[in-house]
Amino acid sequence: MLIDRRPAKRSLVTRGGIALLAGGCALLGTALVSAQLPLDAIKESGQGVSPAFEGWFETKDGRKALLIGYWNRNTKQALDIPVGPNNRIEPGGPDMGQPTHFDPRRGWGTFTVVLPPDFGATKLTWTIVANGRTESIPMGLHPDYVVEPYRETGMGNTPPVLTFEPKGRPFTGPPIGIAVEKTATVGQPLDLTTWATDDGIEDPRFPGRGNKPLNVRWIVHRQPPGAEVRFAEDRPKVDKENGGRATTTATMSTAGEYILRAQGTDLSGEGGGGFQCCWTSAHVKVAVR
Repeated sequence: MLIDRRPAKRSLVTRGGIALLAGGCALLGTALVSAQLPLDAIKESGQGVSPAFEGWFETKDGRKALLIGYWNRNTKQALDIPVGPNNRIEPGGPDMGQPTHFDPRRGWGTFTVVLPPDFGATKLTWTIVANGRTESIPMGLHPDYVVEPYRETGMGNTPPVLTFEPKGRPFTGPPIGIAVEKTATVGQPLDLTTWATDDGIEDPRFPGRGNKPLNVRWIVHRQPPGAEVRFAEDRPKVDKENGGRATTTATMSTAGEYILRAQGTDLSGEGGGGFQCCWTSAHVKVAVR
Protein backbone atom coordinates (compact mmCIF):
# COMPACT_ATOMS: atom_id res chain seq x y z
CA MET A 1 0.00 0.00 0.00
CA LEU A 2 1.38 3.38 -1.01
CA ILE A 3 0.65 6.07 1.52
CA ASP A 4 1.54 9.75 1.34
CA ARG A 5 3.30 10.36 4.63
CA ARG A 6 3.65 14.11 4.45
CA PRO A 7 2.27 15.78 7.62
CA ALA A 8 -1.13 16.79 6.34
CA LYS A 9 -1.99 16.07 2.71
CA ARG A 10 -3.98 12.89 3.37
CA SER A 11 -7.62 13.16 2.38
CA LEU A 12 -9.06 9.82 1.32
CA VAL A 13 -11.72 9.18 -1.30
CA THR A 14 -12.77 5.70 -2.33
CA ARG A 15 -14.20 4.41 -5.58
CA GLY A 16 -14.66 0.78 -6.60
CA GLY A 17 -12.30 -0.43 -3.88
CA ILE A 18 -9.63 2.14 -4.82
CA ALA A 19 -8.57 4.72 -2.25
CA LEU A 20 -7.27 7.99 -3.65
CA LEU A 21 -4.86 9.87 -1.39
CA ALA A 22 -4.04 13.48 -2.17
CA GLY A 23 -0.46 12.57 -3.03
CA GLY A 24 -0.85 9.00 -4.31
CA CYS A 25 -3.17 5.98 -4.33
CA ALA A 26 -3.60 2.67 -2.55
CA LEU A 27 -5.62 -0.49 -3.02
CA LEU A 28 -8.04 -1.33 -0.24
CA GLY A 29 -8.52 -4.92 0.76
CA THR A 30 -12.31 -4.88 0.32
CA ALA A 31 -14.57 -3.27 -2.24
CA LEU A 32 -16.39 -0.54 -0.34
CA VAL A 33 -18.15 1.15 -3.21
CA SER A 34 -19.54 0.58 -6.69
CA ALA A 35 -17.50 -0.79 -9.57
CA GLN A 36 -17.05 2.58 -11.30
CA LEU A 37 -13.39 3.58 -11.46
CA PRO A 38 -12.08 7.04 -10.51
CA LEU A 39 -10.86 7.73 -14.05
CA ASP A 40 -14.32 7.56 -15.61
CA ALA A 41 -15.05 10.32 -18.11
CA ILE A 42 -16.05 13.62 -16.55
CA LYS A 43 -19.77 14.24 -17.02
CA GLU A 44 -22.19 17.03 -16.23
CA SER A 45 -24.65 14.70 -14.47
CA GLY A 46 -25.46 11.10 -13.68
CA GLN A 47 -22.34 10.39 -11.63
CA GLY A 48 -22.07 9.43 -7.96
CA VAL A 49 -20.88 11.28 -4.87
CA SER A 50 -17.86 9.96 -2.97
CA PRO A 51 -17.42 10.63 0.74
CA ALA A 52 -13.95 12.03 1.50
CA PHE A 53 -12.22 11.37 4.82
CA GLU A 54 -9.81 14.30 5.26
CA GLY A 55 -8.27 13.01 8.49
CA TRP A 56 -8.71 13.45 12.23
CA PHE A 57 -7.52 16.13 14.63
CA GLU A 58 -7.67 17.31 18.22
CA THR A 59 -10.16 20.08 18.90
CA LYS A 60 -9.13 23.12 20.92
CA ASP A 61 -10.61 21.56 24.04
CA GLY A 62 -8.67 18.30 23.57
CA ARG A 63 -11.33 16.06 22.02
CA LYS A 64 -10.75 14.01 18.89
CA ALA A 65 -12.78 14.74 15.76
CA LEU A 66 -13.03 13.44 12.20
CA LEU A 67 -12.78 15.98 9.36
CA ILE A 68 -14.93 14.97 6.39
CA GLY A 69 -15.82 16.28 2.95
CA TYR A 70 -17.11 14.91 -0.34
CA TRP A 71 -16.45 14.64 -4.06
CA ASN A 72 -19.49 15.18 -6.31
CA ARG A 73 -18.23 13.81 -9.60
CA ASN A 74 -20.72 15.80 -11.65
CA THR A 75 -19.63 19.12 -13.13
CA LYS A 76 -23.11 20.68 -13.12
CA GLN A 77 -25.54 18.46 -11.19
CA ALA A 78 -26.10 19.44 -7.57
CA LEU A 79 -27.78 16.72 -5.52
CA ASP A 80 -30.02 16.71 -2.45
CA ILE A 81 -29.88 13.42 -0.55
CA PRO A 82 -31.77 13.39 2.79
CA VAL A 83 -30.30 11.59 5.79
CA GLY A 84 -31.50 8.00 5.68
CA PRO A 85 -30.76 4.85 3.69
CA ASN A 86 -29.07 6.83 0.90
CA ASN A 87 -27.04 9.13 3.17
CA ARG A 88 -26.04 7.44 6.38
CA ILE A 89 -23.17 7.13 8.84
CA GLU A 90 -22.92 3.92 10.83
CA PRO A 91 -22.77 2.74 13.54
CA GLY A 92 -24.60 5.24 15.71
CA GLY A 93 -26.23 7.22 12.89
CA PRO A 94 -27.60 7.62 10.40
CA ASP A 95 -27.40 11.36 11.19
CA MET A 96 -24.03 12.71 12.33
CA GLY A 97 -24.26 16.18 10.82
CA GLN A 98 -23.28 15.28 7.27
CA PRO A 99 -24.47 17.44 4.35
CA THR A 100 -27.68 16.65 2.51
CA HIS A 101 -26.90 19.11 -0.30
CA PHE A 102 -23.95 18.34 -2.57
CA ASP A 103 -22.72 21.02 -4.94
CA PRO A 104 -20.76 19.85 -8.00
CA ARG A 105 -17.14 18.81 -7.51
CA ARG A 106 -15.14 18.98 -4.27
CA GLY A 107 -16.43 19.98 -0.87
CA TRP A 108 -13.52 20.28 1.57
CA GLY A 109 -13.98 19.69 5.30
CA THR A 110 -17.71 20.31 5.19
CA PHE A 111 -18.41 18.83 8.64
CA THR A 112 -16.83 17.12 11.62
CA VAL A 113 -17.78 14.26 13.90
CA VAL A 114 -16.55 14.77 17.47
CA LEU A 115 -15.77 11.35 18.96
CA PRO A 116 -16.43 9.98 22.44
CA PRO A 117 -13.38 9.40 24.64
CA ASP A 118 -13.73 5.60 24.35
CA PHE A 119 -13.90 5.56 20.52
CA GLY A 120 -10.56 3.74 20.25
CA ALA A 121 -10.16 1.55 17.17
CA THR A 122 -13.84 1.83 16.17
CA LYS A 123 -14.59 2.67 12.54
CA LEU A 124 -17.44 4.76 11.20
CA THR A 125 -18.64 4.31 7.63
CA TRP A 126 -20.31 7.03 5.58
CA THR A 127 -22.41 5.73 2.68
CA ILE A 128 -23.93 7.87 -0.09
CA VAL A 129 -26.22 6.56 -2.83
CA ALA A 130 -26.56 9.01 -5.73
CA ASN A 131 -27.70 8.45 -9.31
CA GLY A 132 -27.90 4.73 -8.57
CA ARG A 133 -24.25 4.55 -7.47
CA THR A 134 -23.25 3.54 -3.95
CA GLU A 135 -20.14 5.07 -2.38
CA SER A 136 -18.77 4.29 1.10
CA ILE A 137 -15.69 5.12 3.11
CA PRO A 138 -14.35 3.99 6.52
CA MET A 139 -13.25 6.66 9.00
CA GLY A 140 -11.26 6.29 12.19
CA LEU A 141 -8.26 7.30 14.27
CA HIS A 142 -5.49 5.80 12.14
CA PRO A 143 -2.18 7.48 13.11
CA ASP A 144 -1.31 8.16 9.45
CA TYR A 145 -4.35 10.43 9.08
CA VAL A 146 -3.63 13.05 11.73
CA VAL A 147 -4.14 16.56 10.34
CA GLU A 148 -3.45 20.02 11.77
CA PRO A 149 -6.27 22.35 10.69
CA TYR A 150 -5.49 25.08 13.24
CA ARG A 151 -1.87 25.78 12.26
CA GLU A 152 0.27 24.84 9.28
CA THR A 153 3.53 23.61 10.80
CA GLY A 154 5.97 24.71 8.11
CA MET A 155 5.00 28.37 7.79
CA GLY A 156 2.95 28.90 10.93
CA ASN A 157 -0.07 29.89 8.84
CA THR A 158 -3.41 29.87 10.71
CA PRO A 159 -7.00 29.90 9.42
CA PRO A 160 -9.01 33.10 9.01
CA VAL A 161 -11.18 34.16 11.93
CA LEU A 162 -14.92 34.58 11.33
CA THR A 163 -17.42 36.33 13.57
CA PHE A 164 -21.11 37.00 13.04
CA GLU A 165 -21.23 40.32 14.83
CA PRO A 166 -18.59 42.98 15.53
CA LYS A 167 -16.23 41.66 18.18
CA GLY A 168 -18.46 38.58 18.50
CA ARG A 169 -17.50 35.01 19.27
CA PRO A 170 -14.63 34.00 16.97
CA PHE A 171 -14.73 30.85 14.85
CA THR A 172 -11.62 29.33 13.31
CA GLY A 173 -10.79 26.00 11.71
CA PRO A 174 -13.27 23.18 10.97
CA PRO A 175 -16.99 23.49 11.77
CA ILE A 176 -17.96 22.09 15.17
CA GLY A 177 -21.62 22.28 16.10
CA ILE A 178 -23.85 25.22 15.15
CA ALA A 179 -22.18 28.64 15.25
CA VAL A 180 -25.33 30.76 15.16
CA GLU A 181 -29.09 30.33 14.67
CA LYS A 182 -31.33 32.62 12.63
CA THR A 183 -34.98 32.82 11.56
CA ALA A 184 -36.30 33.83 8.16
CA THR A 185 -39.48 34.03 6.11
CA VAL A 186 -40.11 32.20 2.83
CA GLY A 187 -39.24 34.40 -0.12
CA GLN A 188 -37.76 37.20 2.01
CA PRO A 189 -34.00 37.93 1.89
CA LEU A 190 -32.14 37.02 5.07
CA ASP A 191 -29.15 39.17 5.97
CA LEU A 192 -25.90 37.22 6.21
CA THR A 193 -23.04 39.30 7.53
CA THR A 194 -19.65 38.10 8.70
CA TRP A 195 -16.45 39.79 9.80
CA ALA A 196 -13.31 38.05 8.54
CA THR A 197 -9.70 38.63 9.55
CA ASP A 198 -6.51 36.73 8.83
CA ASP A 199 -2.88 36.56 9.94
CA GLY A 200 -1.70 37.55 6.45
CA ILE A 201 0.96 34.83 6.23
CA GLU A 202 1.57 33.90 2.59
CA ASP A 203 2.29 30.28 1.70
CA PRO A 204 5.18 29.88 -0.78
CA ARG A 205 3.72 26.55 -1.96
CA PHE A 206 1.14 28.49 -3.97
CA PRO A 207 2.96 31.28 -5.86
CA GLY A 208 0.92 33.02 -8.52
CA ARG A 209 -2.33 31.22 -7.71
CA GLY A 210 -4.17 34.52 -7.99
CA ASN A 211 -6.32 33.93 -4.91
CA LYS A 212 -7.45 37.01 -3.08
CA PRO A 213 -5.74 37.25 0.31
CA LEU A 214 -9.03 36.74 2.17
CA ASN A 215 -12.30 35.31 0.85
CA VAL A 216 -15.71 34.53 2.33
CA ARG A 217 -18.06 32.07 0.67
CA TRP A 218 -21.57 30.87 1.56
CA ILE A 219 -22.56 27.27 0.77
CA VAL A 220 -25.74 25.26 1.34
CA HIS A 221 -25.06 22.39 3.76
CA ARG A 222 -28.63 21.19 4.32
CA GLN A 223 -32.03 22.17 2.97
CA PRO A 224 -35.50 20.58 2.83
CA PRO A 225 -36.18 18.30 -0.17
CA GLY A 226 -37.13 20.36 -3.21
CA ALA A 227 -36.00 23.63 -1.62
CA GLU A 228 -33.74 26.25 -3.15
CA VAL A 229 -31.47 28.86 -1.60
CA ARG A 230 -30.57 31.93 -3.66
CA PHE A 231 -27.61 33.99 -2.45
CA ALA A 232 -27.39 37.58 -3.64
CA GLU A 233 -23.64 36.89 -3.74
CA ASP A 234 -22.22 33.61 -2.55
CA ARG A 235 -18.76 35.24 -2.41
CA PRO A 236 -19.36 38.71 -0.94
CA LYS A 237 -16.54 41.23 -0.96
CA VAL A 238 -14.50 41.42 2.24
CA ASP A 239 -14.22 45.07 3.27
CA LYS A 240 -10.91 45.27 5.12
CA GLU A 241 -11.45 48.94 5.84
CA ASN A 242 -14.56 48.00 7.81
CA GLY A 243 -13.10 45.24 9.97
CA GLY A 244 -13.38 42.56 7.28
CA ARG A 245 -17.14 42.97 6.94
CA ALA A 246 -18.73 40.84 4.20
CA THR A 247 -22.47 41.07 3.58
CA THR A 248 -24.90 39.17 1.39
CA THR A 249 -28.45 37.80 1.62
CA ALA A 250 -30.04 34.38 1.21
CA THR A 251 -33.61 33.78 0.07
CA MET A 252 -35.22 30.40 0.82
CA SER A 253 -37.98 28.97 -1.35
CA THR A 254 -39.83 26.83 1.19
CA ALA A 255 -40.39 26.57 4.93
CA GLY A 256 -38.25 24.24 6.99
CA GLU A 257 -34.82 23.94 8.56
CA TYR A 258 -31.69 24.88 6.64
CA ILE A 259 -28.01 24.80 7.50
CA LEU A 260 -25.71 27.16 5.63
CA ARG A 261 -21.92 27.02 5.79
CA ALA A 262 -19.85 30.18 5.99
CA GLN A 263 -16.33 29.53 4.75
CA GLY A 264 -13.30 31.80 5.09
CA THR A 265 -10.13 31.12 3.10
CA ASP A 266 -6.72 32.75 2.84
CA LEU A 267 -4.07 32.47 0.10
CA SER A 268 -3.87 28.69 0.55
CA GLY A 269 -7.37 28.45 -0.97
CA GLU A 270 -10.22 25.99 -0.39
CA GLY A 271 -9.00 22.90 1.39
CA GLY A 272 -5.65 24.59 1.95
CA GLY A 273 -4.52 23.21 -1.40
CA GLY A 274 -5.20 19.72 -0.03
CA PHE A 275 -3.17 20.21 3.16
CA GLN A 276 -6.20 20.53 5.49
CA CYS A 277 -5.04 23.96 6.65
CA CYS A 278 -5.81 26.81 6.60
CA TRP A 279 -9.46 27.66 6.18
CA THR A 280 -12.44 28.18 8.48
CA SER A 281 -16.02 26.91 8.24
CA ALA A 282 -18.98 27.62 10.51
CA HIS A 283 -22.51 26.23 10.31
CA VAL A 284 -25.47 28.60 10.49
CA LYS A 285 -28.90 27.08 11.22
CA VAL A 286 -31.86 28.90 9.71
CA ALA A 287 -35.49 28.18 10.65
CA VAL A 288 -37.66 29.38 7.75
CA ARG A 289 -41.35 30.07 8.29
